[in-house]
Amino acid sequence: MFSRPSSSLIRGTAQGRYVCQACLRDVRTRRQLVANAQSLRLQSRALQTTTATEEVTPYRKQLKDEAKRQKLEGGSKPAKKKSKAKDSRLEKWELTVGIEIHAELNTARKLFSSAATASSDAPNSHVALFDVAFPGSQPHFQRETLLPALRAAIALNCTVQPKSSFDRKHYFYQDQPNGYQITQYYEPFAKDGHITLFDHDGIAPEDGKSITIGIKQIQMEQDTAKTIQAPPSTHLLDFNRVSHPLIEIITLPHIHHPSTAAACVRKIQTILKTIDAVTAGMELGGLRADVNVSVRERHNTTGTGPENSYYGVTGLGQRTEIKNLSSFKAVEDAIVAERDRQIDVLEGGGIIEGETRGWTLGSKETRKLRGKEGEIDYRYMPDPDLGPVIIGEDLVQALRNTLPKLPDDIASKLVSSAEYGLTMKDAKTMVALDDGERLDYYLDVVQLLHKDLEDDKALQGSVGRVAGNWVLHDLGGLFTTSEEVWSDMKVTSQSLASIISQLLRRHITGRTAKLLLATIFHGDQRTVRQIIEEENMTLRPMSREDYLAAANTLLSDNPDVVQAIKEKGQHGKIMFLVGQMVRRSEEGTMEAKTAESILKELLDIPNGE
Repeated sequence: MFSRPSSSLIRGTAQGRYVCQACLRDVRTRRQLVANAQSLRLQSRALQTTTATEEVTPYRKQLKDEAKRQKLEGGSKPAKKKSKAKDSRLEKWELTVGIEIHAELNTARKLFSSAATASSDAPNSHVALFDVAFPGSQPHFQRETLLPALRAAIALNCTVQPKSSFDRKHYFYQDQPNGYQITQYYEPFAKDGHITLFDHDGIAPEDGKSITIGIKQIQMEQDTAKTIQAPPSTHLLDFNRVSHPLIEIITLPHIHHPSTAAACVRKIQTILKTIDAVTAGMELGGLRADVNVSVRERHNTTGTGPENSYYGVTGLGQRTEIKNLSSFKAVEDAIVAERDRQIDVLEGGGIIEGETRGWTLGSKETRKLRGKEGEIDYRYMPDPDLGPVIIGEDLVQALRNTLPKLPDDIASKLVSSAEYGLTMKDAKTMVALDDGERLDYYLDVVQLLHKDLEDDKALQGSVGRVAGNWVLHDLGGLFTTSEEVWSDMKVTSQSLASIISQLLRRHITGRTAKLLLATIFHGDQRTVRQIIEEENMTLRPMSREDYLAAANTLLSDNPDVVQAIKEKGQHGKIMFLVGQMVRRSEEGTMEAKTAESILKELLDIPNGE
């Protein structure tokens, strides 16, 4: 009503018509008030967005930003490591943690539209009408998105529900155009699972050899739009991500140590990637974790009512939720920070308020984002536009029968099988790296070596362990140094197997083998045999007298090291001497094992030590 008269008055003024000056002043005043009000609304929304935007920052970028901040604040010297001494207050207070993991499913289509899930394409190029809440548009459940979700539920030992349904979780924010998120609150598709963590998974020593964490439920839900900040006050929205299919994995509050929480998230990520249920892990933003943290006084029998319990777990303290943690280190450090904050508040006579908090890399404490919403705030209701999801037992059984081997099973085989003989540490690393590509490469190398060395049964016993060291440490080190992503084409499995075969047959030295590997890694197209022949790299064995002479000279040049080995028992320094001895020798003449044996002989150390 107001805009039309004001517009006609201004147009009349421009055309030289008579206008009442009092009316004109009134119009101008009102227009200025409207403009001021709009400006205030924009500022308030901008402030709210800045506070509550919860976009995932890649972990590597977080590390770089934190390093820059520390350099600006106090120079480039690294901060001293925290003392490992146990906080004496933890004898009085017990930490309890539950985790909510949001993982982006590996599907071609969105959850409720046929638009593609290619979020790396141009912004807003894969958007259906429902994704932007176009009036009259309705959700259409894409049944194929259920398959990776079911694989995840089976791998996490959940009971798949024959009937599940979708609900609306109401809240208003710029990244959710419908004004609600579609999730599974009342009837999730999977319930009552568990995951077992072992000591080699990195759990806290206090948890012993293993600990089982209950999983309350797994539910499907839609992702929100991506908010891109354009300082100082502009926020852009990319709706490509709206309705990307997610699963939310909700654990029970069975965790009492920060390192165990991080190990739980790490293992769940490894499982989801192994069964091809997710697109990417935390490092690329494909998986995010929220942690619910509470502390309570140990041996305190009060506070065991319904308000202090969760799904059968009683005696809990008031929890706070820390949102959108995007790395395993962030999970552990944020829990430590929030645990310590809550203990400080309680010991100071205060109370813990239920709220949502945030945490950034390098922070020593969490920060409040907003008050914690309850169930009533979200006004959950069944979605009237979506029917129930009926899952047949035949489908569940077919997926169970075709499920890939899980990480624990693979690692156990790599350790227990005489064909491989890896340590559990190396086996876990091999399984977790590069979405399984490093493991496939290793298995190819081992197979080629067994075939090449089938005439020498004695050498075959060490093939798996030696190949593991070369794939993880030597070849892996070259990728790390050059800052390149893994590729099995830089050094083919055939080339690495040939290098290891030459080394095991004692045709070349260990030093020569590493030089060969680096030569091929950096682009030499010749075969291993060609390089050895053309560069004269074949082993030219030294006599015992030559080894003794070289060893005596080295020991004379390093009296402090000799004293530390003989008088202080620092036998680990022998390997330092071995390295020095090999480096002083001519290429292709000295073997490290023989050098070590000679040095131990001169230092009166048994070869078994």
